Amino acid sequence: MATVLNRLDESEQFAVPEGTDDGYRPSADEAFMNPRQLAYFRNKLQAWKEAILREAAGTLSQLQVDTLREADLTDRASSETDWSIELRTRDRQRKLISKIEAALRRIDEGEYGYCDVTGEPISLARLEARPIATMTVEAQERHERHEKVSREE
Repeated sequence: MATVLNRLDESEQFAVPEGTDDGYRPSADEAFMNPRQLAYFRNKLQAWKEAILREAAGTLSQLQVDTLREADLTDRASSETDWSIELRTRDRQRKLISKIEAALRRIDEGEYGYCDVTGEPISLARLEARPIATMTVEAQERHERHEKVSREE
């Protein structure tokens, strides 16, 4: 099955199985987090998680096949660096899967799409760009400013 990659930011991508996108996009003209919007975001999150798991399985099988056989020390060091970067990426994606699963739980519990801090609806544009978002842009900015001040003290 072919996939279409959607870009979240420079480091995060997720795949939506081709043929599952009926062209529907959540709109401000409809009730916030109605069943269709919830199904849309559930499908988006599940497709993203499945793409990450497929990629991780590919890395694992590649690790099992490619043992470090380079005789040259420079080549071996280069390969070790490449694998180190790949494993750090996989660890980051493992943490991302936890966030995706938490978002899916919030959908099940009826809390998805609402800010953890203010309880206000998170904009559809933000959820479209970052479906694991737990705060509105304003709450996130306040949180980040507070963290920065805390680190500087």
